Amino acid sequence: MTDISALQASILADVAAAADEASLETVRVGALGKKGSVSALLAGLGKMSPDERKSEGAKINLVKDAVAGAIAQRRAALKETALEARLAGERLDVTLPAREQGASLGRVHPISQVMDELAAIFADMGFSIAEGPDIETDDYNFTKLNFPPDHPAREMHDTFFFEPDAHGRRKLLRTHTSPVQVRAMLTKAPPIRVICPGRTYRCDSDQTHTPMFHQVEGLVVDRSSHLGHLKWILEEFLKAFFETKSVSLRFRPSYFPFTEPSMEVDVRCSRKGGEIRFGEGDDWLEILGCGMVHPNVLRNCGLDPAEYQGFAWGVGIDRLAMLKYGLPDLRAFFEADVRWLRHYGFRPLDFPTLAGGLSAP
Repeated sequence: MTDISALQASILADVAAAADEASLETVRVGALGKKGSVSALLAGLGKMSPDERKSEGAKINLVKDAVAGAIAQRRAALKETALEARLAGERLDVTLPAREQGASLGRVHPISQVMDELAAIFADMGFSIAEGPDIETDDYNFTKLNFPPDHPAREMHDTFFFEPDAHGRRKLLRTHTSPVQVRAMLTKAPPIRVICPGRTYRCDSDQTHTPMFHQVEGLVVDRSSHLGHLKWILEEFLKAFFETKSVSLRFRPSYFPFTEPSMEVDVRCSRKGGEIRFGEGDDWLEILGCGMVHPNVLRNCGLDPAEYQGFAWGVGIDRLAMLKYGLPDLRAFFEADVRWLRHYGFRPLDFPTLAGGLSAP
């Protein structure tokens, strides 16, 4: 009797000391499990006489019931304690300000924002968007665009070329989006009015150049297009993009293999206080290149230059973003710094529109 009482007292002490449900389960298995101490006493009843079995069995069952009851009570207490701790840890302070939703926390990259602005501006003028692959053929990137065989852009130090294929032909990362213009002329019948935004690649890297950058080019081809149309389109585009009532443009002769005549375009600006403002001032800033599509390019794309003529222009999207939003270093565009994006980025649901002002908050 003394041994059974001592065993009961020891087990109940272990039950009371169990700090969690795992520890309590260990005590239960040690006492009431198949090889537990109480189960061992019950197993020994078979070796006793009927009278001993009757008296000792009653005592052992009382211990078993006491231990099982204590374990059940302790388990309930542990569950309640755990619940109270969880509720205390998950308590909500309703006086705190509401957290911003994911759609409000995210930011649109300035390059994506400017692309959306360009799409809105030129869509209002009746242009569609044309796209093409980043990996191009030498034919589309150079030959059809009237680049001579010895042009520097065809050299490895200026262009990212791939290894020659089985036929000796080398593909490359496109150096401009002009191949998209070629694809448009090969697949569309005039009149053609498209803009071609996208990534381009050149072996160049400094504060204002990166190996990968973004361009947008425009193309118009029909029977009666001329430089007067081009001038009007560029003026309207720059007024809308820089959100100014007027711009003054200066066209200077230049040279591009794919246009004739070719021109660089300067826009009048003010540089006072280290800030560039368009529509005012007496300074000039070169902003883009343009010209009439070269007759050879038209022929290469299956169009008769005696029947059709067109004009094209091209400008760096990254540079437009730098000028409009005061971004000092082009390399920061591609560093994937979330802090920079939070500062210069745009809210995702504030879509650019001409009616509301393109960059209106």
